[in-house]
Amino acid sequence: MSPGRTTGTAEGRGGRRLSGGVIATLVGVGLLLVFMIQNTAPVTLHFLVWSWSWPLWLFTLVTALLGALVWFGLGVLRRHRRRVARRAER
Repeated sequence: MSPGRTTGTAEGRGGRRLSGGVIATLVGVGLLLVFMIQNTAPVTLHFLVWSWSWPLWLFTLVTALLGALVWFGLGVLRRHRRRVARRAER
């Protein structure tokens, strides 16, 4: 192949391809947004002795953010444990 020709791949066009994780994240966020837009009714939440009212979309957003933080934290812990194990092997 001559040096000036490209193969038609993403690298040849100068663009980047989206990974499966990015696509799954975008689809998940899109579905979450649709769910939040469709569910705006107020709900009453009860936790132990407390009770309060929130719109369902806000409750959904808060729980999604808490879930994302837990998922991220577990990933950080996993990477830390693997790093410690690799250092111990040396």
